[in-house]
Amino acid sequence: MLPILKFEPVFKSVLWGGKRIAEFKGMPSQGDHVGESWELSPMPGHESVVADGLFKGETLPQLLASHGKEIMGEKLHERYGYKFPLLIKFIDSTQDLSIQVHPDDELAAKRHDSLGKTEMWYSVAPAEGAYLYAGFSREMTPEQFRAMVADSTIVDALSKYYTKPGDVFFLPAGRVHAIGQGNFVLEIQEASDITYRIYDYNRRDAQGNLRQLHVDESVDSINYADVAQEVKNVTAAPGKEAMVEDCSYFTTTLVNVDGSLELPLAERHSFTVLIGTKGSLVAVAPNGEEFPLPQGQTLLVPASMPAVVLRGTGEAVTVYIR
Repeated sequence: MLPILKFEPVFKSVLWGGKRIAEFKGMPSQGDHVGESWELSPMPGHESVVADGLFKGETLPQLLASHGKEIMGEKLHERYGYKFPLLIKFIDSTQDLSIQVHPDDELAAKRHDSLGKTEMWYSVAPAEGAYLYAGFSREMTPEQFRAMVADSTIVDALSKYYTKPGDVFFLPAGRVHAIGQGNFVLEIQEASDITYRIYDYNRRDAQGNLRQLHVDESVDSINYADVAQEVKNVTAAPGKEAMVEDCSYFTTTLVNVDGSLELPLAERHSFTVLIGTKGSLVAVAPNGEEFPLPQGQTLLVPASMPAVVLRGTGEAVTVYIR
């Protein structure tokens, strides 16, 4: 049986990033403008690398090439082959990110030979006053959309939410969205980096240039009837597991551990990703091997592992695919 796998995070420095990701992980500073930590990534050029143990130094795609069925499970291996289907990140925003949208699988395959991008945000530690945008505040037409982008009023047509810990935002492909300043979120998404940038507040870079926009590309991607959603806030009682989000691309749950909690995994027929979001836990494999899971740590449990026991006091998000 393969062991539980730990990977090195891939830190992304951007102008809108901050310091909180390293602080949350309890590790030395990675810089003053770290906006993202790619926790589990199969993306070319940004592949996750095993941090220790028997497979230290191997990339996630290399591991799948040699142990694909054990990691993915038979069902997912048939569906995805040797390609890991998810990208998981922590995001820290000190400024508003651009207004954007992602294409669905059909359009992304046609245009980019890529998966589309359905994703979700789990709000971990928002600053006071943090907000984000998800969906329209009223139904739109493509013509109205283009006009509001052109006159820089498109933000007025979006639904704005002030975030609290535990808030969950589901973002199917076609939903216009943006992370606002002050957010610290866990993002779970299809393994795609296709983003259409719609509006960026007319900001300029150090050379005085406006960022490239993709308005024409976005028009055919948007669901214009996608209006305000009800915000879901998820908590789990001590010793319990609560559903966070369930869709064809990923299923996420929240577990609250106070002592010990066994997670039976065999019926998932999938790998399980464990992401520490509060406190300090340890994941114990069936052979007794222990893997620390403090807040900010991500572990990949192979599909071949029938169960894992979490010990300690804290919370973790689990991710798998039905």
